[in-house]
Amino acid sequence: MDKIQQLRKAAMALPLSPGVYLMKDKGGNIIYIGKAKALKNRVSQYFGSDTNHTEKVRQMVAHVDRFDYIVAGSEFEALVLECSLIKQYAPKYNILLKDDKGYCYIRVSPPPYSRISEAKQQANDGARYIGPFMSSFVVKQAVDEVNKLFGLSTCRRPLAWKKAVERPCLNHHIGQCCAPCTGRVPEAEYAERVEQAVAYLTEGGAKLTALLQKRMEEAAENLDFETAARLRDRIRAIARMKDKQKVVSSRVKVQDIIALAAAQDVACFEVFRFTGGALSDREHFFVDITDDTAAMRAEFVRRYYSSREDVPPHVVIDGELEDEELLTRWLTEKAAARGKRYHVSFHVPQRGEQAALLNMCAQNAAERVAGRLQTGGRELTGLAELQQLLGLAAVPNRIESYDISHTAGGDPVAGMVTFVGGRPYKAAYRRFEIKEATAGDDPACLREVLSRRLAEYEAHKGDDGFGTLPDLVLLDGGEAQVAAVKPLTEPYGIPLFGLVKDSHHRTRAVTDGGGELAVSAKRAAFTLVSAIQEEVHRFAIGYHRKKRGKRTLTTSLLDIDGVGKVRAQALLKHFGSLTAVKNAKVEQLLTVKGMTRPVAEAIRQHFENE
Repeated sequence: MDKIQQLRKAAMALPLSPGVYLMKDKGGNIIYIGKAKALKNRVSQYFGSDTNHTEKVRQMVAHVDRFDYIVAGSEFEALVLECSLIKQYAPKYNILLKDDKGYCYIRVSPPPYSRISEAKQQANDGARYIGPFMSSFVVKQAVDEVNKLFGLSTCRRPLAWKKAVERPCLNHHIGQCCAPCTGRVPEAEYAERVEQAVAYLTEGGAKLTALLQKRMEEAAENLDFETAARLRDRIRAIARMKDKQKVVSSRVKVQDIIALAAAQDVACFEVFRFTGGALSDREHFFVDITDDTAAMRAEFVRRYYSSREDVPPHVVIDGELEDEELLTRWLTEKAAARGKRYHVSFHVPQRGEQAALLNMCAQNAAERVAGRLQTGGRELTGLAELQQLLGLAAVPNRIESYDISHTAGGDPVAGMVTFVGGRPYKAAYRRFEIKEATAGDDPACLREVLSRRLAEYEAHKGDDGFGTLPDLVLLDGGEAQVAAVKPLTEPYGIPLFGLVKDSHHRTRAVTDGGGELAVSAKRAAFTLVSAIQEEVHRFAIGYHRKKRGKRTLTTSLLDIDGVGKVRAQALLKHFGSLTAVKNAKVEQLLTVKGMTRPVAEAIRQHFENE
C-alpha cells in the first residue's frame, strides 16, 4: 500500500467531529494546519482524487508523511485553536502574512537648510529622527505633506552653495518649494520653515495653527505686515491641506476595507485602514491563488487579524466570505479582550460612499497584481467586477468568445477570440467554416463550432490553443444560443453566458439562459465585455468578408471555358488578384501550373471582350 492510500485509510478512521488537523512531513515538521467542521470528511479529501486540487495543495500532499488532529468542542473553538497554532508554528503551506515592513522614521537632516525625508533606521549622523512608526505609508504621506506645505527642498541640488544657482526647479514654479538653492532664502527663514514642519509632525496641525495665529496677530500689532502676511499664508495652506485630506475619508470613523485582485497565478489582498474617518494606513499582501475566493478571503481574515491587536467594529469586504458567522464572533471576542465593547460586522456595500471606497481599494489591489504580471490594472478590475456580476467562483482569467457571420445565410463562418488577463491573446484566435449546420441558424452553428472546439481540446490537451479550456465562454447571442450550447460546456464545468445587444449592436446585458444581467452598473466589466464583443464581431465578419470575396473572384473565372474551380484558385494564388489575371498576357498565364495554351488564350480573349 503506497503512502497516499495509507493516509487516506487513516483519515477515514477520524471522527466526524469539529477540530484541527496538523499535516507533518518526514522530519516531523508541521507544514499545514487547518480546521474542519467534520475531521473525517475534510482530511480524507486531501488523499482522494487530486483532480480538483490546486497546485499548492498537490505539493503539500506530496510532502505529507503523517498527520495529527485535535478534537474541538465546536467549530468556533476549532477556528480559535487553528489561529493560535498557525501563529505559533507558521506552517509553510498556510497563508503567512509576514510583516516585513519594520519600523520607519522621519529624518530631519542637520542644519543649515535641513531636509525632511523617510528613513528605515536611525543612524549616528547628527540628524534628528522622529518615530518610530509602524506604517511606511504613514511616514511617506507625512513627509510628502510637510515638504509641500512648508515649501521645503526635496531635489538633489546642494542648498548651502557659496555660489547659488540662477534658476529654481519646477517645484518652485508650482508652489511646492521656496527654492533655497537660488540663495534668495535666508538661512534663518528656512530654519523657521523646518521648525514649523517639525511642530506640525509632532504636535498636529491644530496646535500649530493656533500658534501661528497668535504670532500673526502680534506681527500685525507691531506693524510687521510682511511677516503677518507670510504667517497668514501658512495658516491658509494648513487649512487647504486638511480639505485635501478629506478626499479619501469615510463617514464611518473606524473601519477596515479589504479587497482581493487575482489573475493567472497571482493574487493580492489590499487593506485600507480608517481611523477618525481618515485613511490612516494601507497594506497589501500577495498570497497563493485558489479556485474558492470565499475560502481565500476567510483564510486571509484569520491570518490578518491573528497578527493585529486592534480590530475595527466594521470590516468592508468585496465578496462572499466563508465562515462569516464564526469570524464575526471570533473578532468580536478578540475586540472585547482589549476592552472594546462592540459587535464586529462584515459588509459588502453595493452603492454609495462605502462602495466607492471599496472600488478604490480593489483598483489598488488590481494595480499591484498588474505590476507583478506586467499588465494593466484596469483590465484586472474589469475581470474582478465580471466575476462578481456573473457569480463565478474564481476570476475568469481566460475568456473565449464566439460569433457567427454570414450574408443572408451565405458563406457562414464563425470566429473565436481569446482574452487572457483582460487583453486579447491573438495566438489563440481561431476561425471556423460552418460545415453541417443550416446556414442562418445561429444557435445550430454555434453548437457545431463549440462541439468541434471541445473535440480539439480532447485531442490536444495541454497545448496553449485548443488544448487549454477557458474559465468563461461568451456567445454573441441571447437565450436561444445559450440553450443550444450549454449541454456541451456543462460537463467541463465551463461557465457560459450570452452577450445581449441593443439596437445599436452594443452589449447591454448578459444571460445564462435564465434571465438577463445588466452590465452597465459595473463600469470596468462593461468596458471589458464590450471590448470582447466588438473584437469577436470584427474577427468573425473579417473572415466572412474574406471568404465571400474569394468565392466572388473564383465565380467570375468559372465563367470561362476550360477554367474549373481548381484552375481558378491556382490563377488567383499565382497572380494574387483578379485584376492581375485580367492584365496577364498569354505567355504569363502559361506559367501557372497545369495551364494549357488553349485555356490561356480563352482567358485572354474573355477579358479582352469584357
